[in-house]
Amino acid sequence: MELTPVAEATRIILENSIDYGTEHIPFTDANRRVLAEPLVADRDFPPFDRVTMDGIAIQWQSYVNGQRDFRIESTQTAGESQHTLSDPTACIEVMTGAMLPINTNLVIRYEDLTIKNGTAHLTTTVKEGQNVHYQGEDRKAGAPILPPYTLLGPPAIAIAAGIGAAQVPVRKLPSVVIITSGDELVAVEQTPLPHQIRSSNIHCIATLLKEYQITADFIHIHDDLSATQQVIRKALTQYDVLILCGGVSQGKKDYIPKALEAEGVEKYFHKLSQQPGKPFWFGRKGNNVVFALPGNPVSSFLCARRYFIPWLRKSLGIAPMDNGYASLSDDYVYNSPLTYFLQVQIYLEGATLMARPLTGHGSGDFVNLTDTQGFLELPQERNEFRKGEIFPIWRYDY
Repeated sequence: MELTPVAEATRIILENSIDYGTEHIPFTDANRRVLAEPLVADRDFPPFDRVTMDGIAIQWQSYVNGQRDFRIESTQTAGESQHTLSDPTACIEVMTGAMLPINTNLVIRYEDLTIKNGTAHLTTTVKEGQNVHYQGEDRKAGAPILPPYTLLGPPAIAIAAGIGAAQVPVRKLPSVVIITSGDELVAVEQTPLPHQIRSSNIHCIATLLKEYQITADFIHIHDDLSATQQVIRKALTQYDVLILCGGVSQGKKDYIPKALEAEGVEKYFHKLSQQPGKPFWFGRKGNNVVFALPGNPVSSFLCARRYFIPWLRKSLGIAPMDNGYASLSDDYVYNSPLTYFLQVQIYLEGATLMARPLTGHGSGDFVNLTDTQGFLELPQERNEFRKGEIFPIWRYDY
């Protein structure tokens, strides 16, 4: 069977991204969601000339005229309506966050004053406008604050709250099911027999999806062609995306490719020119997209990180992750005509991101993933890679 190159597989997958539309959700639920429309300032930000330091507010001209002692007229606190300085040679005590009093235009910190008997004495030089955050300095009313396709985080949630956007327009997420197969798998809470293992792939991938607020459903099927086909048939009617783990190679009980094609899913490729993760099947039926990943945990995780997440980001309209590059810390030899995703430990050497090979014991050694932080993508046209060479890095330690 002809192997699909990594670059070609990437192109095919990204060309099959899907726009799932827009919905409005409470801003409190919008963390890690993708903004669908701009968030616009409903008023000036800040909405008034805002005091940024505890101290006194004075008129600049009084300082220019040589005045250094200022009688305190009143105190302006945050949340109070705006005071007015009636005597231009006096001052008003002000607190951080308060409105700047009328007839004043700078604030002097308490640290630069001595106060005695209701009079503040200036002990240092000052500048006009200091310690004042002017109205509209951040954004004017009606101006965009956040553009569409922003991946929302804590500061963005604060902005939504600040402009009164109780409901936020976001890109809809696809509904996803993760389907595992294999008679050897048992649930996490079960005690496996000597010939069994606990199902872990499903939880690894589900956790990856939760970074984008996707909560996947789980289905497990045993190694039976009829049962496999029935589950896939039903899943295609209930979910936008099917992620399958296992059963995609050439073993006697690897029924997934046959069942997918029997249910009308068009195969775009099966088997990649890469290691690990070679037996990877990708296809589509209408608006259903199917990622059938290898069953070995390292291979499964790699394919989800390397292919599914870029597909998801493009479907949601956000830019590709800036994966960057890393420098190989040691010479490395890989004797295979395939693109190799080398597990590496990542560290900084000065300003250079370094990648130290730590291969583990094959694609079944998912424990090694906890000792590494990324996959270094080594090109297939070579077998020998030298210390100091730069290659793409696919990090998973965020």
